[in-house]
Amino acid sequence: MYAKNIWKDITEQKKKAIFDFGKDYIEYLTASKTERLAVKEAEALARKNGFLRADEIKEFKAGTKVYFTNMSKNIALYIIGKKPVTEGIRILGAHVDAPRLDLKQNPLYESNGFALLDTHYYGGVKKYQYVTIPLALIGVVCKKDGSIIDVNIGDDPSDPVVGISDLLIHLSADQMKKTGDKVIEGEALDVTVGSIPLEGDEKDAVKANVLKLLKEKYDFEEEDFLSAEIEVVPAGPARDYGLDRSMVAGYGHDDRVCGYTSLRAILDIDVPEYTACCILVDKEEIGSVGATGAQSVFFENTIAHLLQANGDTNYFSLKKTMENSRMLSSDVSAGFDPLFPEVNSPQNAAYLNRGIVFNKYTGRGGKGGSNDANPEYVAWIRKVMDEKGIYFQTAELGKVDQGGGGTIAYILGNYNMNVIDAGISVLNMHAPMEIVAKADLYEAYLAYMAFLLG
Repeated sequence: MYAKNIWKDITEQKKKAIFDFGKDYIEYLTASKTERLAVKEAEALARKNGFLRADEIKEFKAGTKVYFTNMSKNIALYIIGKKPVTEGIRILGAHVDAPRLDLKQNPLYESNGFALLDTHYYGGVKKYQYVTIPLALIGVVCKKDGSIIDVNIGDDPSDPVVGISDLLIHLSADQMKKTGDKVIEGEALDVTVGSIPLEGDEKDAVKANVLKLLKEKYDFEEEDFLSAEIEVVPAGPARDYGLDRSMVAGYGHDDRVCGYTSLRAILDIDVPEYTACCILVDKEEIGSVGATGAQSVFFENTIAHLLQANGDTNYFSLKKTMENSRMLSSDVSAGFDPLFPEVNSPQNAAYLNRGIVFNKYTGRGGKGGSNDANPEYVAWIRKVMDEKGIYFQTAELGKVDQGGGGTIAYILGNYNMNVIDAGISVLNMHAPMEIVAKADLYEAYLAYMAFLLG
């Protein structure tokens, strides 16, 4: 059903399903503040639903549920289909990294009676949005002996929070003359973590006291920050949004909302005709680079593993499998905001409560960096959605020349695979608090299942 409001024609049964699904998603999002935690939660749900690691499986046959992980930041789940893998895979691909602040390798210092942590922002952020809000420190510290320490300070209601201060309005006459990208500079995003000095005449006594607290709670030294990966993210849980509770407010909807709905889709289907896949990747917000980004060979290697398990080690079989596959690049779209209508072409915008959004192309300016799906593939997608009565819409990311953005779609398109972007419309994208509609959340889940079975 194209571009219709879901709430205008809905049964009580579906309304209940929407709110129940939203409740489950809020729990997942709250527990998944980093890409590592998102993958950890996904693996736990997969195992609960009968998926096993590849090294735990002796025979790969129709109905086999298998998953692979990579460096704690990627997970690829498969249900082997009735048809040979070489005839193609139905792939849902989403990313689970999100814009944030990262601690630098030598972050802790003292200045004028405060202990602070130096940061470097990750991905596209409006830097001023990260000041004067409660923040948490979440990540890992990897020690030289091989042990890994999980760090989470600020997300538990009993924890203290940390934050970044801003200049008071009474003294900000010069600051207020700056453009938005300069009001808060990147090097000013330093997190305040303490103000009590350690007893004695020690130099940098406030810093020393913070190190003492970290040693007592987590047993690591200052030098261990060199091999740490600690992210500074908004503190607190995701929550219902709106007096009617129709939306979800939280950090990291882009793109964990599509990651979760894709994950739930593969968890909840029976044996498909074509092998089904859900892959969650890292590093999309900085170009999908590195060993855990979509440009890594990890995904390709997992498919090679499936082929090899059935005795096929032909390199050409791997390439044909990729070419025969179809993919939804499960990523969010910019929701139409009534406070800022001027940045959109209204008839080509994504609206909340109208279902999953298909973006034939993304990119910037003259479609630079986009995948631009083939119309034959778009027609097939329309057919699948209409046959299952799925609410869907199409959109672009704002007016031409207004801005733009990219996804992982073009990377998989390089395999000569049919790919289109398909996700959920979001308000406040890349902000510490983003907004999605529960109806869209549930409809995307239904759409992803229809695709895997199509």
